[in-house]
Amino acid sequence: MDYSLSEELKMIRTMVRDFASEEVAPTAALRDEEERFDRQLFETMGELGLTGILVPELYGGLGSNALTNCLVLEELARACASTGYTLFVHSGLACAAISMFGSVEQKKLFLGPMGNGQKLGAYAWSEHAQTAGASGVVLHTKALRDGDDYVLQGTKFFVSNAGEADVYVVFALTGNDSTSHESSAFIIEKGTPGFILSKKERKLGLRGSPSLSIELVDCRIPLANRLGEEGDGHRIALQSLESARSGIAALAVGLAQAAMDVSIAYAKTRKQFGKPIAQQQAIAFKLANMATQIEATRLLTYQAAWRESQCGVGAGYANLFAGDTAMTVAIEAVQIHGGYGYTKAFPVERYMRDAKMLQMVEATMDEQRRAIARLVKRT
Repeated sequence: MDYSLSEELKMIRTMVRDFASEEVAPTAALRDEEERFDRQLFETMGELGLTGILVPELYGGLGSNALTNCLVLEELARACASTGYTLFVHSGLACAAISMFGSVEQKKLFLGPMGNGQKLGAYAWSEHAQTAGASGVVLHTKALRDGDDYVLQGTKFFVSNAGEADVYVVFALTGNDSTSHESSAFIIEKGTPGFILSKKERKLGLRGSPSLSIELVDCRIPLANRLGEEGDGHRIALQSLESARSGIAALAVGLAQAAMDVSIAYAKTRKQFGKPIAQQQAIAFKLANMATQIEATRLLTYQAAWRESQCGVGAGYANLFAGDTAMTVAIEAVQIHGGYGYTKAFPVERYMRDAKMLQMVEATMDEQRRAIARLVKRT
């Protein structure tokens, strides 16, 4: 097997790395402190083509594959996990759902401005009963048919990119089965009457990526904004979530790499007994373990991305392993920094907080273990 990247992929990685180090990284700590989303960064990513990386070329995007997407997300997360996660939700969930299930008219209307960075996408799946993880399947939000419209009632929680987003993919029941098997998906634009932005979540990590609750109160939308057929919601949610999951693993790889990078730099300059602590066997072994875990995770993530490109699935193992790697490496980075690692003087405390969030978004570690266990038992 050939594990080398093509020259085109190397050029894309270099371009994103330069952008991330020059434009994203310098203000990452401040945006985390202020819990602030930077719209200008998103628009710049649009100018670079990154916001349309998974949008088909026919609708103005790059039409790239999952591996390219992973390389982009990895480099962004290396500078700022929040920025990487915002792009993941926009591109890997919202744009992907419309690309896979939208009508020609919907794709023309929404994918163009979403792909060039003029409009930001969000994905409203989670509800209160699902707060243990986004792959839960209990829905309470309802969409009632009224002529050529639907009227939505309910509340969505932990909606990533909410408030800043312009286009929302929202799931609601169109039948009586609350386990989401009789649900449908809808495209709702910001500013629609009855679409109310509510509580802002005060999060431990990924604080530069906004998360809000959304209240739907007699929210009337046209039939033309239904995504797919009525009753397709469960299938749309599962396929769009599954097709994008290698992106979460890529974010974890980038974050872990950042934690190791600053740990190496610190270990080379911090001295004990007149020598850099990097020369201590205990520290050297920590760095060796970190590097080994990251390299193994990167390979598993790239393999998952390749499998997604081939058959649309395959990221379960990578997501579980990557989340654990990011958390382990971040904790070790704090340990290497000693007392300073627990302060905001160094970025490792932010990495640790962000790593914990990456273990929980889209699906918790326990949910992924249950899914893998079911797969293993069938083989």
